[in-house]
Amino acid sequence: MQRTVKILVVDDSAMIREFLRQVLDAEPDLCVVGTAADPYFARDKIKQLEPDVLTLDIEMPRMDGLTFLEKLMASRPMPVVMFSKVTQQGAEATLKALGLGAVEVVSKPMANLSETLPGLAQEIVAKVRAAARAKLGRGAPVAAAPAAEPSLSLGGYKPAPDMVVVIGASTGGTVALEQVLGALPEDSPPLAIVQHLPAQFTKPFANRLNQRSAITVSQAEDHQPLEPGTALIAPGGRHLLLERGLHGFYTRVKDGPLVNQHKPSVDVLFRSAAASAAGRAVGVIMTGMGSDGAQGAGLMRQARGLVIAQDEASSVIYGMARAAVETGQADMVLPLERVAAVITRLWKQARAGAEV
Repeated sequence: MQRTVKILVVDDSAMIREFLRQVLDAEPDLCVVGTAADPYFARDKIKQLEPDVLTLDIEMPRMDGLTFLEKLMASRPMPVVMFSKVTQQGAEATLKALGLGAVEVVSKPMANLSETLPGLAQEIVAKVRAAARAKLGRGAPVAAAPAAEPSLSLGGYKPAPDMVVVIGASTGGTVALEQVLGALPEDSPPLAIVQHLPAQFTKPFANRLNQRSAITVSQAEDHQPLEPGTALIAPGGRHLLLERGLHGFYTRVKDGPLVNQHKPSVDVLFRSAAASAAGRAVGVIMTGMGSDGAQGAGLMRQARGLVIAQDEASSVIYGMARAAVETGQADMVLPLERVAAVITRLWKQARAGAEV
């Protein structure tokens, strides 16, 4: 029998509380056990109802969502889906919420709620289900690399001076990417990244990573050169592709249909890397629900590239990486704290021609 996920909805808008109740209660595996208009009511209902997942508005009276989330994660950690307004301030607050332990985010429309909310129903259901599967406490700070790293089995992959790294992540990926990019030295290979996020969040996310990394991180633009020491993040709502010209790799940012229910899609980026970079590409597939990236990882390996998958123990949700591993498309499976070190070692070998 399928387990019923118990949900507590916390939002100061009575209309949104009722909308979420209707949407979630319509699913056989989901059940809204209660609602609360502010964190003080929510605190009492959490004790009384013991929900599995919380949906939480950021802007509320008496106590804002960020303050409540921080207190909640310190006293009674649980999966939280944040609701944020489509504004720059809302995006920055949401990124803080993800850093505090929230596992998913949904954009709250600014106007015409009665008309625009129904279009969010599928997204809300998917993200609540993802949150219910999340393993809290994953993504601990990256530990210092051991003095002697174990040898790497690279199969037929041979790092080249024009090596490029492509990374895909979803649920839990914002924190994981912050840790990986933050551990990379200033002299690192060029990186192209797809992180599943709503469109208004990707530029603030890139800015946040840039502030916390030695490398330069920005949201990708069309026809932008991909250079060492830089990472380019796919803009939300657009696919990111890698192409090669006379002067090296550059990005293409394109519209198009959803792929694996996502835009940007990891598969789209990985497929382009297989076609344009062939054996020069290293793919990293990280925490997230679903299987986006597994097919593209297979194409990268067929083109003599290398594919790294994050391991289950360090993943918030072991879905995308699991799909790559279980279909035989991962050359190595690594804990999160080793990913940056392995990328750096491959890059040093590529630049110096020495064995890893």
